[in-house]
Amino acid sequence: MAHPDDHGLIRMTEAAAAEGKSTSPSFKTKFFYGFGAIPYGVFDNGFSYFLLFFYSTVLGLPPHLTSLSLMLALVFDAFSDPLVGNLSDHWRSKWGRRHPFMYAAIIPIAVSYFFLWSPPEGLSTTQLFWYLTLLAMVIRTCTTFYEIPSTSLVAEFTDDYDQRTALLSYRYFFGWMGGLAMAILGWGYFLRPTEAHPIGLTNPEGYIPYGLTASLIMATAIFISAVGTHSQIPYLHKPPEAGPFSIKRVLGRLFETLSDRSFFALFMAAIASAVAGGIGVVMFTYLSVYYWGLTTAEIWFFPLFNIFAAIAAVIIASILARKREKKKFAIGISLFSVFFLPLPIILRMLGLFWENGDPMLLPTLLVHNVIEVTALISIGILISSMVADMVESAEMRTGRRSEGLFFAARGFAAKCSSGFGLLIGGSILTFVDLPRYGTALGTTDPAKLSKLAMIYVPTIVVAYLLAILMLSFYRINRQGHNDRVETLKKRRR
Repeated sequence: MAHPDDHGLIRMTEAAAAEGKSTSPSFKTKFFYGFGAIPYGVFDNGFSYFLLFFYSTVLGLPPHLTSLSLMLALVFDAFSDPLVGNLSDHWRSKWGRRHPFMYAAIIPIAVSYFFLWSPPEGLSTTQLFWYLTLLAMVIRTCTTFYEIPSTSLVAEFTDDYDQRTALLSYRYFFGWMGGLAMAILGWGYFLRPTEAHPIGLTNPEGYIPYGLTASLIMATAIFISAVGTHSQIPYLHKPPEAGPFSIKRVLGRLFETLSDRSFFALFMAAIASAVAGGIGVVMFTYLSVYYWGLTTAEIWFFPLFNIFAAIAAVIIASILARKREKKKFAIGISLFSVFFLPLPIILRMLGLFWENGDPMLLPTLLVHNVIEVTALISIGILISSMVADMVESAEMRTGRRSEGLFFAARGFAAKCSSGFGLLIGGSILTFVDLPRYGTALGTTDPAKLSKLAMIYVPTIVVAYLLAILMLSFYRINRQGHNDRVETLKKRRR
């Protein structure tokens, strides 16, 4: 039963929708929906910041094999995402379409993520490669079974153009808080420097407790979010009548739903921006340690200060974007990122930036990073909100609600940040041939660092420019969305 004080979605019954009513989700609904992003934030932070370094530098798996392993897991995930999205769209149970998957994912996610950071000792290079590949596939699939149904709820909670952005702002805020919390714990506690490991990231003893803590946080957050939104199940959209199952029918439904040109443009833009962000995140550790010469204690400040970036992004996306067109706002922020993100490296290459060891270096990099991450989060919120607006556009064409399918595609695009991003980042590292385990700070060949910068900067700029180009082909605007919502309400009446 719904709580009587939850005034947001209680009114969003099928009858209310048929009468043309539109409601603003309550704070409680926004909070628990957003809270559900913590598990993916923890998952993505580990994959992006620590996993490549752990397997390649600490365990000795070559970077190109590590990135290839994670890329294979992503390819496998590409097939599971739309199937899970379609399955949750048509699932019938007393707990609705989404919540059965959310509850079922709790234990598998926690167990598989823990073992990802706890490989058996004595594995050969080949064995370690396949261990990582299989575990990465398992954890990605388990995450898919939770993340897609959970995220899809935004398009059911409200059809309002701006309220969807507000809901997703909560989602991104909590997702980043989960990731940042694990980054702070990782840099500042689990991976502390020791006499034997002056670079804390190379300390193998810290990764098992890191994985255990992350697993427990993920399981707890999933349970809290699922229970917190459980009372809204009676007021969500009902699945269509089930027909006979066939692969041909499922594939036809997938193609029909996802064949919209605006969606294809948005999907490609999401992949390009995710890859750009992923490359930046992957390279962050190596640039911090080798290019900027920062210590583990200094790197610890970055996730701490990024808390301000998450707060700023929520304000930008949910307040400043209100009454504005999402597409134009997203393109504007992306253009800013193209020029701002590589600025410190470009200035260093021109001899116009602080030298390593200068007291102004760390504060300047911290300020730059907060602004950069604020832009990246804002872009992610806006693109996800634009995906939610595709639901009504597809319903007009197909007569079906396909939230799961669209957010499966969005989820795949987001995972590219730790898939293609890791592949490209690992390939760059292999080509540059940065030092491996045990290398002291300040002893890296300057020519290798210059080569790293000269490859990294144009790669990330091209990825962002491609995202902007794709966004320009997106056609859904505020007025068109509102018109479709009203038309669909008349149909239901």
